[in-house]
Amino acid sequence: MALARPILIVDDDRALRETLAEQLRAEGEFEPHAAESLAAAEAALGGGNARFDAILLDVGLPDGDGRDFTRTIRQKGVKVPIIMLTGADTEADTIRGLDSGANDYIVKPFRLGELLARLRRHLAIFDNSDDAVFSIGPYTFRPAAKLLLEAKRNRKIRLTEKEAAILKFLYRAEGKPVPRQVLLNEVWGYNAGVTTHTLETHIYRLRQKVEPDPGNARLLVTESGGYRLNAQWTPEPTGG
Repeated sequence: MALARPILIVDDDRALRETLAEQLRAEGEFEPHAAESLAAAEAALGGGNARFDAILLDVGLPDGDGRDFTRTIRQKGVKVPIIMLTGADTEADTIRGLDSGANDYIVKPFRLGELLARLRRHLAIFDNSDDAVFSIGPYTFRPAAKLLLEAKRNRKIRLTEKEAAILKFLYRAEGKPVPRQVLLNEVWGYNAGVTTHTLETHIYRLRQKVEPDPGNARLLVTESGGYRLNAQWTPEPTGG
């Protein structure tokens, strides 16, 4: 089963915020986080290693307009899908929302099923776009291009489709160990002809590409029954 994806809900209506969070969590595929204002949203987006796969954003908030906020965070490099939630349903409102950089615009009250369908669609599009970029150790990972970039050494590492899928799924686990069978099912599907040996071979080849010392893995770590991606690890600088 895929790991829950973190979603940021920004709305000053406490009842709606809590209900939406509860319903999203009940689906099992999302891990909602709530913010009651733009200031709280900005703190959530900028604090520490906070990472969200999508943002559900109210237009009218006590400390500002969600459309202006969207424009600002887009300029700062936030590329994840943003779905605006609003009571304003005129064509001009929709155009203004989309022009600000939002991916979609849903009028309140809305059906949860419609919101989920649109959210899943935008996540799928984003995951396969060139905008999906992740930091893994000393590398910048572009899953769509199946590419790792190491800026310090001006190096490009080409990945196979399966190698990119393994890294992407382990990254989504946010440092938690993933059992071998779960990784097999997610990357290869429920294919009876694929064994853990196939996965181990791919892990071995990945380590040859990404680990400074493949025999002493620090990035792609073996755990009891599975693997863990230590995405925060970076090699110690060498003397020169």
